[in-house]
Amino acid sequence: MLANLDGGYEQLTTTMSKQGEQWHREIDIIINKMKTEISVIKVKHRDILQKHLAEIKQLQSVIKQSLLVIREIEKSTEVTSTIEYSSRIIEFSKIPPKVQILMPTFIPKPIDSEKLYSLFGQITRLSTATEDNISLLNQPNTTVRELLDEPEFLCTIQTGHERICSVTCLNKGIIWTSGTTNEIKCFNSKGSLLQTIHTKSGNYPYDIAVDSDGYLLYSDWSTGTVNRVKNGQTEELIRLQGWKPCKLCVTSTGDLLATMFSVYCTQSKVVRYSGSTEKQTIQFDDECKPLYSGNSYTKYITENRNHAICVADYWAGAVVVVNQGGRLRWRYTGHPSVTKNKPFTPNGITTDSQSRILTADRDNHCIHILDQNGQFLRYIDNCSLKYPCGLCVDNNDNLFVCGINKGNVKKIKYLK
Repeated sequence: MLANLDGGYEQLTTTMSKQGEQWHREIDIIINKMKTEISVIKVKHRDILQKHLAEIKQLQSVIKQSLLVIREIEKSTEVTSTIEYSSRIIEFSKIPPKVQILMPTFIPKPIDSEKLYSLFGQITRLSTATEDNISLLNQPNTTVRELLDEPEFLCTIQTGHERICSVTCLNKGIIWTSGTTNEIKCFNSKGSLLQTIHTKSGNYPYDIAVDSDGYLLYSDWSTGTVNRVKNGQTEELIRLQGWKPCKLCVTSTGDLLATMFSVYCTQSKVVRYSGSTEKQTIQFDDECKPLYSGNSYTKYITENRNHAICVADYWAGAVVVVNQGGRLRWRYTGHPSVTKNKPFTPNGITTDSQSRILTADRDNHCIHILDQNGQFLRYIDNCSLKYPCGLCVDNNDNLFVCGINKGNVKKIKYLK
């Protein structure tokens, strides 16, 4: 490994240099294109001036001809030519109006170094693992749990929310829920209310999560912040400028992933934070095209066991999955079905111990189960689900589902 170290890093810098060369080529192409545009404008400018000059020269020629006629009359002794002469002073005083042409200008845009850095590429973190741990990464769970032939409905937790939007689990059989009020409620697995927390702003949270230390996190779109509730006190963890936070996910390494949208709902992106420090931005694919729809703030997010980042993009009608480095792996846009006759509307997403991905299809009242490569496995559609949205899976692979129009959370068993 030591012997191959220099070669490996040299290859890394070579790849980066090739990316730089490609950027330089693209910049040269843009500059040449703009120079061509300037040349075309210059030709038009010259044509306008030459046309105006031709009009003036033509008028000058007519005036000279008229002056010659006058001089001939002056020399003549015949009265008739003088009497018949008609002055053209008024005609000649109407000279062509002066042409005012403004030169084109080049307005350079300010260089945003941080944005350029994120667009150029990303260096993944240095990670270390023993051989045993590498085996575990390649095989996320040695115990293979198959899907039940028919998922089982276990119980309903009445949360008291008029409209519930989000649910997240702790490994101790505890779930947190939030809806369209400023209350965030905590329940045990039997449905008993343990705790209620109110948002600091008084507005409803857009999403909730629990960090690696067990503290509650919630996003507040009205203040553009992500907040942490620690020992009963709410503290601001992240404050955004020009963006609004949406859905949250705490990764296996303790990082925070947050979906967010620009203030005017024209752009969306995923940002990774370590504490309050921004580490990674995921917004464009390899062709610099947006990965996510820009006109929507409904983008649920989760991390899979293989560290893939999975986003349920409601308005795009797609589940978008990128690898840890932010490169697009695949998109899932639904599964053909004679019984599911409405467009695929993913409105919640989670993953289980088998690296399967579960996403709520709100308008078709069901859950899609996919493998880690985006292949459809089956539906969960037999548990009287009505407009499902937020999803989470506990450490026993029990599925908790929110029904957006009611304040209920359903607990479902779907694995053997």
